[in-house]
Amino acid sequence: MEPSAEHIEWATALRAHGRRVTKQRLAVLGAIESHPHSSADAILAAARDDLPEITPQSVYVVLGDLTDLGMLRRFEPPHSPALYETRVGDNHHHAICSVCGRVEDVECAVGHAPCLTPSNTHGMTIMIADVTYIGLCAECAAKTAPSAPTPAV
Repeated sequence: MEPSAEHIEWATALRAHGRRVTKQRLAVLGAIESHPHSSADAILAAARDDLPEITPQSVYVVLGDLTDLGMLRRFEPPHSPALYETRVGDNHHHAICSVCGRVEDVECAVGHAPCLTPSNTHGMTIMIADVTYIGLCAECAAKTAPSAPTPAV
């Protein structure tokens, strides 16, 4: 079986960071690429589709290492375990449905609201504004919308 373009790209990135290309790293990257915004437990389950013998400890070690290298992004929505994605290197944000937990990427917000320009930087050079939008996805909103009254006959 010939390696996929994604595997070649990930292998190149791993080597550039001085890391060996292992089955575990490729399984974790593949799982996250296929299921972005996933928790470690969901990544473990997805990685086991490609590598049934992968252990939870291996997944946690790989997640930590690849996050530290900047190959993965970890973000922590309120009242949720940390989620991981392979989209890195930009300042995108996330919209999260408060009912079903669906997560969608939102391109970088611009302007002054909601508080993208801090009132006090405390001497820091601000590089990223991390915004989380919480609301209802269209599917959950449709389920909770009152149904139209049926006409009387």
